[in-house]
Amino acid sequence: MTVKGVKVVASNRKARFEYFLLEHFEAGLSLQGTEIKSVRAGQVSLTEAYVQVDGRQAWLVEAHIAP
Repeated sequence: MTVKGVKVVASNRKARFEYFLLEHFEAGLSLQGTEIKSVRAGQVSLTEAYVQVDGRQAWLVEAHIAP
């Protein structure tokens, strides 16, 4: 799937199905090391993931990126 010329590598469709989302935010990730290859290969799971906001930063928690 592509959004505005950017390839979406993972999305949590189950969350959109089970919950009514009041607000939508888009963010990028800064990947370093071996996880870059795994994300490009589609080895990402957001099933139990959530975002924790701390001031002006948002942290992706409980996401799984294969080594």
